Amino acid sequence: MNCVAMRSDSRSKEIAATPADVFAAMRAPSRVARWWGPAGFTSTIRVFEFRPGGRWRFTLHGPDGTDYPNENRFARIERDRLLEIEHISNDHHFVLTIELEAQATKTLVKWRQTFDTVEHYERVLPVVSVANEQNLERLAAEVQRGAGP
Repeated sequence: MNCVAMRSDSRSKEIAATPADVFAAMRAPSRVARWWGPAGFTSTIRVFEFRPGGRWRFTLHGPDGTDYPNENRFARIERDRLLEIEHISNDHHFVLTIELEAQATKTLVKWRQTFDTVEHYERVLPVVSVANEQNLERLAAEVQRGAGP
């Protein structure tokens, strides 16, 4: 196992939609606000500069009323194929890479969250592993919902 794999949470999900449909749910702030975060959380997006180097500032609102301010930077964007986000706030640095791979009638979404150290990854793994699976479920639901209000 290489060093990156030892400090990354990787998972995937097939979504019955085209890569363009999945990407559309990842680039529109109103849609991202509906699916981003673990189950039971909501998001308030304050800044969403969807371009390489652009900022993404938002607050996750937990089901218990706790607010979690976050700041990210869009590192790489390849339309209908790849989104790489660097999380730069709260002493919780990581890079999230989301790859979209076209299949016959579906898209395979590959989700990899990579932390700076194995120790950091191991410390957050119990929360991150569940949250990432829930994020993928919520993304799939948003894609199926479509672009409506």
